[in-house]
Parts: sequence; C-alpha cells; structure tokens
Amino acid sequence: MTTHPKTAQENRPEQETAFHLALGDDGIAVITVDVPGERMNVLKGEMVREANALLDTLDEQPALRGVIFTSGKADNFIAGADVHMLAACETAEAARELAHAGQRLFDRLEAFPKPVVAAIHGTCLGGGLELALACHGRVATDHPATRLGLPEVQLGLLPGSGGTQRLPDRVGLPLALDLMLTGRQLRARQARKRGLVDDLVAPPILLDAARKRIDELAEPRRHRPKRPLTTRLLENNPLGRRLVYRQSERTVQAKTHGNYPAPPRIIDAVRAGRERGRQAGLETERRHFGELAMTPEARALMALYFATTALKKDSGTDAGVEPRPVRRVGVLGAGLMGAGIAYVTSAKAGTPVRLKDIALEGLNNGMRHIDGEIRARHKRGALTDFEATRQRTRVTPTLDYRGFGALDVVIEAVFEDLDLKHRMLADVEAHGPEHVIFASNTSSLPISEIAAGAHRPERVIGMHYFSPVEKMPLLEVIATDRTDPEVIATTVALGRAQGKTVIVVRDGAGFYVNRILAPYLNEACRLLQEGVAIDHIDRTLVRFGFPVGPFALLDEVGLDVSEKVAPILHRAFGERMTPVDVGGRMLADGRKGRKSGKGFYRYDRKRGKGGRPVDEGVYRLLGVAPGRDMAPEAIIDRTVLPMINEAVRCRDEGIIRCERDGDIGAVFGIGFPPFRGGPFHYLRQQGAAGVTERLQALAAEHGPRFAPAPPLQG
Repeated sequence: MTTHPKTAQENRPEQETAFHLALGDDGIAVITVDVPGERMNVLKGEMVREANALLDTLDEQPALRGVIFTSGKADNFIAGADVHMLAACETAEAARELAHAGQRLFDRLEAFPKPVVAAIHGTCLGGGLELALACHGRVATDHPATRLGLPEVQLGLLPGSGGTQRLPDRVGLPLALDLMLTGRQLRARQARKRGLVDDLVAPPILLDAARKRIDELAEPRRHRPKRPLTTRLLENNPLGRRLVYRQSERTVQAKTHGNYPAPPRIIDAVRAGRERGRQAGLETERRHFGELAMTPEARALMALYFATTALKKDSGTDAGVEPRPVRRVGVLGAGLMGAGIAYVTSAKAGTPVRLKDIALEGLNNGMRHIDGEIRARHKRGALTDFEATRQRTRVTPTLDYRGFGALDVVIEAVFEDLDLKHRMLADVEAHGPEHVIFASNTSSLPISEIAAGAHRPERVIGMHYFSPVEKMPLLEVIATDRTDPEVIATTVALGRAQGKTVIVVRDGAGFYVNRILAPYLNEACRLLQEGVAIDHIDRTLVRFGFPVGPFALLDEVGLDVSEKVAPILHRAFGERMTPVDVGGRMLADGRKGRKSGKGFYRYDRKRGKGGRPVDEGVYRLLGVAPGRDMAPEAIIDRTVLPMINEAVRCRDEGIIRCERDGDIGAVFGIGFPPFRGGPFHYLRQQGAAGVTERLQALAAEHGPRFAPAPPLQG
C-alpha cells in the first residue's frame, strides 16, 4: 500500500493537512478526514482547496478503481461546517461564495468517473452529510453514535452545499423536507430503512463493506432503494408536489409564526430544484444561504451555539479541580421527578441507580414510568432488545437504605418540605460513605437552609431539574458559599452525562430561572385582572417566540408548584415580587392545571385547530370581564421587560456566573425565544438605553416594580 499523507498540498506541514490519502494495491484510494487540532471533524474553507487538489491527484491514477472517504476521529465522520467560519462572514456575498465553493466541490465529487463511497461512523451532519450525499454510495456502522442529518435550520441557515437538492433525490420529498425543516437526526437503522445509507455493518468491518460497495457500484446496474408508492405518487406529478410544499408551509407557519426566516427558504430552494432543475436549485440555495447568514436570527442562534459549546468545556468552578468518578447514584422519591431523574441517570449516563421510596405503590409507579420510557425508545428503534434489557437492569428499587453505602451521589426528589429534606439529608449522611454528595432537586427552598443541619455541608448542593425531566434540557446546579468546588465539578459532570445543559448558579431565592420567570408570570396575571383575555396574552407571547404562553405554562407546571415559590420570592425581594391573587383563588377552586384536569384551559375536550379552549369559568371565578383590547407590543413590554430586568439583577448580584449562562438558562429552562438569543442578547439587540426608557415609562404608569435595575440606571 502506498501512503500519500501530504498529497493534497505538498508545501504545507503534514500535521496541518485535513485529508490523508492511502492508495492501496487493490486500486482503491482511502481518504481519511482528520482535521488537526479539533476533536470533531468540521469543514473549513481551506479544505475545499485541499480536496480539489486531492481529486486532481486521483484523476492521474490510471489504476484507480474507487475512492472511500472515512474519518480519523474516534466517534464522528464530519460534524458539519465550522460555525466560526460562517460567523466571520461580514457580507451575504462572502457567505454565498462559501456555499458556492462547497457546491462546486461536491458536484465534482458526484461526477467523479470512479465509484466514491462514504464510510460513516459517528456523527454525520450538515456538510458531512452533504459530502456523503455527493458520493455514489454510503455505508454506515450500526453503532448508537452514528447519526445523520442536516441541522442547519437550528442555526438559522439552510444546507448550502447541495443538500437541498440531493437529499430529496435520496429519501424522497416529504422526508427530506421534514429533516431539513426540523433539523432532526436519523439513527443508523432509520437511515438504512429510509434509503439514506446503503448498508449497515459493525465498526470493525466498515472499510471492508465500503470496498464491497465499490465493487457493486462498478457493475453496470446500480441498486437503488425503492421509495414507498405513496411517496412516488406525490413526487411524480406537479399537483402532488404542490400538496407537499403547501403542507410543509402550513406546518412551518404553525410552529414558527414567521419568526424564523430559514424554513420558508428551505422550501423555496427545494421547490426551485424540483421544478426548474438542479442548477436553478443550487443557485437558489446559495443565494438564500448568503442572505440567511446575515439575518439577526442566524446571528443570535450562532451566538447561542458558541455559548453552549463553551459551556460544555466549563467545569462550573474556577478552582481548577477535577470531578470525582460517579459510579452509582441514589434517588430518593419515585414520583415523576424522581423516576425521571433515575431514567436519565441510568439510560443516558449509563450509571446504576438505587431508587428509594417509602411506599411500594410509589416504587411500582416509578419503575413503570422508567419502563415506559425504555419501551417507547425500543419501539422507535432507538434501542435493541439487548440495550433495552440492560437499561432496565440498571435501576433497582428499594424501600430502605440498603446499598446506600456504595453510592457516590444521592439526589432527593421528595416533597417541598424543609423538615422532610433535613431528615433525608440526615439519613443519607448516616447510611452513605463520607464522600457522598447530597443533591436536592428543590425548586424553591434555598440550599443553604437544607444544608444548615448537615455534618458535611460542603457536600450539599442543588440539582434543579425541570419537568418533565426526560425532555427538558436544562439543569441548574446550585452552590452555596460552603459547597466544595470538587462537589460542583462532579455534579456538573453528572448532569452533562445525563444529557443536560448545565449552568451553575449561586444559592438564593428562586435561584435563576424561577426568579426571572416570576415577574413574567406575575405580570401576565395582572393583565388578566385588568381584563385582557387569557388566550390573547398567550397568543401574543407565542408569536413573540415562547413555545407556550404564560397561562398554558402555569397549567403545565401546576399552580400548586408556582404558589409555593411565590411567597419565598416575595419575602426575599419585596414589592416587585408581590404575588397576584390569581393562583390562590384558582387552587381554592381545585384548579391545579393539567394535573387536576382544571386550570386556565379546558382539559375535558380535545384540542381544536385553534388550540385548547379557555375555561370561561376562570373569568367568573376571578370577577374579570375579558374585553380589554391591548396591543401586542404593550403585552410584550409588560411581561418580557421585567424578566430582562430581573436577569440583569441576577448578573449584578453574582447569581449567574456570566451573561452566557443567563442566556442559556432562559432559553433552555423557560423557552425564551432562541432566535432572540436570550435575555442579554435581546437587551443588546434592543439597546440598553431604549429598554431602560421603556421600563421607566412603565414604572411611572404602573409602579416601582418596573424600576430599571441599578446597572441599567447607571
């Protein structure tokens, strides 16, 4: 075998070369992609020149039978384009030229005279999948790490190197649009079933399978997967395609309310290619790519991407300590929260869990919940029979503290009662090892109060999960002044292993997320008292970009939960957190929200096209006549600006470590519109002076609760 590590660009140092060529005696060239200095393979601008030089070299090999692209990284093929490269573009023309260069390279790859196969193991996203689609064949490993997708929409962009044209060719129009408009990824088996890859094999024989695929492609008749008849009927006539486009447009509008410019342009680029030919589609794709890269939405989403990427490398403390290994975890309380925590610990972190409850019925319910999550993933094809069985065996139920002597972390998820939590802490210190970390999932009680009676207060910390634990991405880790930095680092590492986006906040009433959420919810309730209709307030804030409005959120969380937090915040912060007399009256009427079947909305009827109907009885209960017409801009200022104001206070008081964490906490914890970047990004976008002026006007009209935070006044 002849190896040419510097063939792509001879005058560059070997370690700076992303492509490594090995030309075998069998006439098959293996190109290994290994971007230097990066854990993940990402496509950079200079790699286009390297790849073209490499193809020039291969054009000159008369004995060449085929080409294989594979990865030199352990767990990824190509994760996409370098987002820093995209963010550095200052004009639409510069971004468009990046896309055009990628299109030309992949067109050349597609037209290469010898069979080209992508051998995929691990993450294959964005430009990585666009490269694979330009190859003549794709072979992937059946490993759980192998996932394929075009997630550019999540950065406010569209696939810019031919993805909008080639993906529909490969998997059909409906699925291609769904994948590009949602950014969702396909697991390896799903990709094989849908025809995105040709074969699945075990990782050790990936290159052997790729060589076999080259032999198959060299035959005159190429095998192409047959798409379902319904898909072909839709695609093969103009009327069917129009139906697909129209349905996609409706779905996008219903989900985004016009706030995201990328989805309509994705549909337009696909339509251009299907109706006017490949070149028209590529031209439309690169034009839209350039325009989208300059939009404020894309800039906000890219900033959020950089923030979350940086957060993944942050231990949560500046002390420079390493986290301790967490080999076993205990969970106290098998309710929905406890069972959810046990599930993400066992299934995602792969860590054995001891789940304790005081009642057999509670344990049974918790274990059923965990089993239901596993069965759902198994049914979707995300787990094999073996993997499902293995996950089930990681959780062992108990009614006592047997086995707690071997635990590294115990997470309590019991009722919000300080005396009960003190008893749990004492029990864990009595039955656990000296190094055990006691983590409280409280949403309202200060961690310092929970740790007050501890023998080892430095090993007490907060882990505030959001419900439902299996779906909500954020975890707040709450540290007191006495928490050991090693405990912080260990807890952060555990949260990340559970699949969570983790921010570390300082102990205090409401922590961060609930503290900034409270004035938003309070003001919505005041608007209701003033006669603004529930659904008008909710619709306005959904159109602003929140996933649900404040009243739908209260119904989901439960008014009983919000009512426990409200007095704690009022005691801590005084007048600006004065609770509104809405939640108490709702609870007195048995209205806890969805969990009780009664709340601001009706749950005894199916959701209609316009959403779930408001329960008109709420207006009578509160003595409100819902006839006041208020402009959306006024509703947004009344509810959102107090949230921004409180976030600034949290930053100034050191509750959050930096603005980055404040933006991430709001987006991932309460659904602050991602395309607005988070409270601090939104504040910069709006201009601090303008926000201060609007808050001052609101304070003059409605009272001091709107007074700008001191940093805004100065």
